[in-house]
Amino acid sequence: MKFSHDFLFGAASASYQVEGAWDEDGKGMTNWDEFSKIPGKTFEGTNGDVAVDHYHRYKEDVALMAEMGLESYRFSISWARIFPNGDGEINPKGIEFYNNLIDECLKYGIVPFITLYHWDLPLTLEKAGGWLNPRTLDAFVNYAKTCFEAFGDRVKHFITFNETIVFCALGYMAGAHPPGITNDPKKYFQAVHNVFYAHAQAVVLYKSMNLFGEIGISNVFAPAFGVDNSEDSHKAAYHANAYATHLYFDPILKGEYPAYVMDALQKSGFHPEQTADELAIIKQAASLNDFMGLNYYQPSRVELIKGELAQREITRENSTGAPGNPSFDGVFRTVKMDDKRYTKWDWEISPQGFIDGLKMLRERYGHVKLYITENGLGDEDPIVESEICDVPRIKYIEEHLQAVKQAIAEGVNVKGYFAWSVIDLLSWLNGYKKQYGFIYVDHKNNYERKKKMSFHWYRSVIESRGEHL
Repeated sequence: MKFSHDFLFGAASASYQVEGAWDEDGKGMTNWDEFSKIPGKTFEGTNGDVAVDHYHRYKEDVALMAEMGLESYRFSISWARIFPNGDGEINPKGIEFYNNLIDECLKYGIVPFITLYHWDLPLTLEKAGGWLNPRTLDAFVNYAKTCFEAFGDRVKHFITFNETIVFCALGYMAGAHPPGITNDPKKYFQAVHNVFYAHAQAVVLYKSMNLFGEIGISNVFAPAFGVDNSEDSHKAAYHANAYATHLYFDPILKGEYPAYVMDALQKSGFHPEQTADELAIIKQAASLNDFMGLNYYQPSRVELIKGELAQREITRENSTGAPGNPSFDGVFRTVKMDDKRYTKWDWEISPQGFIDGLKMLRERYGHVKLYITENGLGDEDPIVESEICDVPRIKYIEEHLQAVKQAIAEGVNVKGYFAWSVIDLLSWLNGYKKQYGFIYVDHKNNYERKKKMSFHWYRSVIESRGEHL
């Protein structure tokens, strides 16, 4: 079986992680420009001031993407390049940069797939309350409208938000992302609702503009499975999926929040403030939403917590996705299992978990259009005789593309795959130590780009439409 010709093979990045030029050409400061310079918040104090200098080298990078045969490039726009203060005056130099990047992609026939928000919030808005302040929601909708007007003639795929669960949970519960707040479930659930209301408004606005493209959102997809077949494990998995999947997918695809979660939040006092008008817009947007983006790296293996909950220290290292954390309400914990495979960062490698999770989605949401907007291996790539031999990455992506192929054969509506990432980039919490890209960046030699073994392999996969996986 080959992948169909309307299936997009792509790769992805995010503005803060690749662009650099943090204070050039009128760009305003973002929450990450400030947060990453607080001692201890990032690995070895790394930050995105230069990142991999994509801002100045985008032509070279896009030419490499074309050589690799990429059909689509998913990238994010830095809100603070367009609106240095989040709202107010537009920065024409920001519009110019993204117009140039889009046109460079189109020159090679690469489809631009734009994410409007990939965590870099203009600092002015963060200081004013971030996602808890209605000003941020209004500013986002205005920013989205500006992007639709400036780029919508050539860009036909928009993602509103990337991984709401991450920037809200790590921002308001773990303190590992801006605004660095710990253990505040009330603010966490309020921020989640506010983001979904902003998403809904942007979807309704986009559809009213008749730009003949598609719009959706990208969510973390980490389906939860119990550690065994016991009733306790089934309870743990249901609870985990309710809070990490249903809470994030139901409002987008069904237009309503899951009652299981909302009832519990009502009892605990953590229920977000919501108006009837907001809920009506969320309901309306669900009927207009075109796709769901899935960022899949690993499933969750969960067990019910019995007895006294041992508190785990909140640290940067404990916030990087490895198992071992209890749920915020003390119902379950994620665990590492002896019979599973793991990366160097203790992320489970499970193509079967991917397939099983995709089937779970189909059962709950039907034949919704899906794009795999992130999937890839974080590793430390060996260099052998000046060749970057990232064989484990090839193996990882091959297994997950096989999983996508099987899911499609079983009726799951997946229309594209974006590997994370197109180029080695700045990891938010792990600096440059954790590599994901098809293209290596030599930070000691003027950010020179080098093609990895996976670069050539992915090109052959695209050429053959995955026939030989």
